[in-house]
Amino acid sequence: MTTDRRTAILEGAARVIARRGVRGLRVEELAAEAGVSTALVYYHFKDRAGILRHTLEFISDRAERYTADEEGPTGPFDPRQELERSMLLEFQDRPEVRENSTAWGELRASAVFEPELRSELARAGLTWVHEVAALLGQACPQVPAPVLTASAERLTALLEGLSTRWLSGALSSARARELMRDAVAVEIGHLARRWAVPEDASRYGGHP
Repeated sequence: MTTDRRTAILEGAARVIARRGVRGLRVEELAAEAGVSTALVYYHFKDRAGILRHTLEFISDRAERYTADEEGPTGPFDPRQELERSMLLEFQDRPEVRENSTAWGELRASAVFEPELRSELARAGLTWVHEVAALLGQACPQVPAPVLTASAERLTALLEGLSTRWLSGALSSARARELMRDAVAVEIGHLARRWAVPEDASRYGGHP
């Protein structure tokens, strides 16, 4: 029961942040959204900073669960397919995905004014970059780690920018996925050519 209520509070916090932004988060409104008392919110998270920190962790974990157990039509994806899939599935027209992406964007934007969030956001962002770099490394095993990290930073930064445009209605989900797919192909094709990865670069969207 305690775990269920804690989860309900975090789910409520994600909804409130997505709807009203970090500055609009009030413990009283959060308690009402989660169906608990304000005392219980403080019991689990101590203060507003604790709520924000744990909500960031919650939405990061929830994003990882979008496709955690999915496989391709004939079995598991190869590394390149897995990378593309993980990027494209951030542009799903599902309420949970849109809420998660909106809340992440609000948390990142708020770090301009709330320095206490910066280290947590940096940590979460670095974890994401490392996950993307690991997939790039499986697709292009001869590429040095620092180069993979730089490539992952470009891809994740682009995804965040495309996500903002998608959520605001400036891009359709189909167009956002198309642009993201092209970016993955360009990055892997560039790495394959520059570092003489033995696989055919055209397989990864490269050009001779």
